[in-house]
Amino acid sequence: MQTQSYKNHIRYYPPHHFVYYPIIMTFLAFSVYFIFTAEDKLIWTFISVIFVVLFYLAFMLRQHYALTLQNRIVRLELRYRYFSITGKRLEDFENKLNDNQLFALRFASDEELPALTEKTLNENLSGPAIKKAINHWKGDFDRV
Repeated sequence: MQTQSYKNHIRYYPPHHFVYYPIIMTFLAFSVYFIFTAEDKLIWTFISVIFVVLFYLAFMLRQHYALTLQNRIVRLELRYRYFSITGKRLEDFENKLNDNQLFALRFASDEELPALTEKTLNENLSGPAIKKAINHWKGDFDRV
């Protein structure tokens, strides 16, 4: 795997992003086309609504289940890393950081994590600003 950085840290799940969604979008496009060209407009409208609902449900369920669990794991990993590096508990001030800040800090190398955490607390850096400030990325190759 290539070295992970701000420019390439987003990951896709090919069956979902490049198979399921294009198929649903193609079916939706055809059903909308038939709304305007076929005689049975009501049935094609109903079919289009079904495809929109399938698209929405697939997107939301995939996101919700995976991200809820992964967010919890990332938070636990960050707590453990911070404690093992500094000997201090992240939980003592974790509530001062929002999710975007915490999740961005996970990319910091062990050497950069304490200073970047302190800088984030003092300057209230955003998630993207934290990611851009990282010089040596600790890649997260398992998050979907």
